[in-house]
Amino acid sequence: MPLAQRRAAERRPHVVRQHFFRLRPVFPETSNFKLSTVDFFPMDRFTGIHAVREAIEAGAAFDRILIAKGRQDTRIEEIVQLARQRGIPVRFEDRSQLDRLANTRDHQGVVAMAAARAAATLQDILARANHSKGQIGLVILLDGVEDPHNLGAVIRTALAAGAHGVVIPERRAAGLTDTVARASAGALAHLPVAKVTNLARTMEELKEAGYWIVGLDENAEKSYTEVDYTTPTAIVMGGEGNGLHELTRKRCDFVVSLPTTGPVKSLNVSVATGVVLFEALRQRHHPKK
Repeated sequence: MPLAQRRAAERRPHVVRQHFFRLRPVFPETSNFKLSTVDFFPMDRFTGIHAVREAIEAGAAFDRILIAKGRQDTRIEEIVQLARQRGIPVRFEDRSQLDRLANTRDHQGVVAMAAARAAATLQDILARANHSKGQIGLVILLDGVEDPHNLGAVIRTALAAGAHGVVIPERRAAGLTDTVARASAGALAHLPVAKVTNLARTMEELKEAGYWIVGLDENAEKSYTEVDYTTPTAIVMGGEGNGLHELTRKRCDFVVSLPTTGPVKSLNVSVATGVVLFEALRQRHHPKK
C-alpha cells in the first residue's frame, strides 16, 4: 500500500473485531466425523467518534461507552447524550485505559464495548416472576463479580435452577460481553440480567416488593440450610476475593455461609451460587409439613 494510503487508513476510526470460531460437528450415517462451515462471531469494541455514534444510532447493544478524561467537544457531547438517552452507561477513564482496550491510540478518545444483549431492568425481572404461574420469585444479585466466566456460569446456573433473573452493578463488575454469553453456554439469551447503578438501593426495592434478602458470607454463623426459601427470595453473592461489601451485607435480612471441611474455606462464586439455588429449589419442591 502506498505511504499516503497507509497513513489515511491509520487515521480512520474503525471497529476493532475479535473473531471467535465455532466448528459445528456433522455426524452423517457413515459415522465419519466432519466439520461444517465455520461460524464467525465478530465482537467486541467500536472505536472512533463516527463509528461509535453510527452504531448507537443504529440501535446496537452496548455494555458501556468509555470517554477519555479531558476530551471535551461537541461531537463527544453528542455521543454522551445519545448514550444516556438509550440507557447506555458512560464512563470517563484515563486515556491509557482506552489505549489498552482499543489496542490502539487511534481511538479519538471514545471506545464503546459491545454487549451480547441489552441489559434488562429490575422491573423486567419482577414482572417475569409475577407472571410465572405457580412459581415463587427468585433473584440473584452479584456484588462485584468481575470475572466474565464466573458471571456466565452464574447465569447458566440461575437459569437451570429456575431463577427469574440476575442483577449486577454497572461499575466494578463484568458486563454482558460476548465472553459472558459464551461462558453461559446460551443461557444469557433466556434469562434477563439487569444492570443497576446502586445495588443497595435495589435491595431496598426488592424488600418493598416482598422479597427476603439472603447474603452469602463465609464468616456467617448461620448455615444456608437454616433459611426458609419458600417465600420470594433474593440471594446476594459477593465478588471474587472480597465477598460482600459492608453496605450490602448490612441490608441483608439473613447472612449465611456454606459449611466446609479441610483447608478450603470458600468456593468459586458460581459453584456457591448453585449450592444455595438448589437448596431453594429443594425446599420449594418439598416444603416442610
